[in-house]
Amino acid sequence: MKSGFVAIVGRPNVGKSTLLNSLLERKIAITSDVAGTTRDVILGIYNDEDSQIVFVDTPGIHKARNKLGNHLNKKAFHSQSDTDIILFVIDAKAGFGRGDKFILEAIKNSTKPIFLILNKVDLVPKDELLAMIDNLSKEHDFAEIFPLSSLKNINIDELITSLKNYLPNEEQLYDKEMITNISRNFAIAEIVREKLLHSTFEEVPHSITCLVESLEEYEDYFDIKVLIVVDRDNLKKIIIGRKGSMLKKIGTLARKEIEEFLGKKVYLETYVKTMDNWRDKERLIRELGLNEE
Repeated sequence: MKSGFVAIVGRPNVGKSTLLNSLLERKIAITSDVAGTTRDVILGIYNDEDSQIVFVDTPGIHKARNKLGNHLNKKAFHSQSDTDIILFVIDAKAGFGRGDKFILEAIKNSTKPIFLILNKVDLVPKDELLAMIDNLSKEHDFAEIFPLSSLKNINIDELITSLKNYLPNEEQLYDKEMITNISRNFAIAEIVREKLLHSTFEEVPHSITCLVESLEEYEDYFDIKVLIVVDRDNLKKIIIGRKGSMLKKIGTLARKEIEEFLGKKVYLETYVKTMDNWRDKERLIRELGLNEE
């Protein structure tokens, strides 16, 4: 059996989480056009008859401007160091920029095979794509170069087939029933955060945090309370909206997806507090990793 770990790395907003979801044919990681949406290392486990591929979705690597940015970069670099293959994802539509070059410089001395993944190729004319592949092949001796579209499911199956050629012959690492490492509470909180980012666009920074404060399961339904923590009052006003309209919209969108995830009716309450007014500020600091140097 072929079995091993595959890291998905790249700068923010190149489609790493969408790629993970496409590879597994189910939603594991939240997605958003907001840079820095993924803040945790998420495992997505692919199984078939002759292989088990553990995909490691990492936070986007970027020029850090604060403690949170430094923490996310540390997570991303550390996660790819212990894998068998590295998928280096770039946005083909945006092209190969300084942020991509920074990441390539950091990983190119790895002894692991590096696949260059050109995502969003459905948005690029064929002649431009061929020229891009030719130019990027001179940047590094990539094990493979894969043009694909995570959203349109182009070349996803071919990528999985190719990965198997580079994985070691090992027994499976996890039970076949296991799909991801994330907990139920984490998944619920992430669904709320995704809907929040989708609804508020760039008005709300990615440093916002959602936490499940309580979850009670009954025979026919779940009763869930999710806390949204922000770092300043003006963000709180944006999220609540006029007469609570934005918070209601976020809650409605999240509740529908949480019901699909849990398979039961959900009563969802969402509320917002600023970090300084939250009684458990230390818990938030631990969640974001801001206590690490």
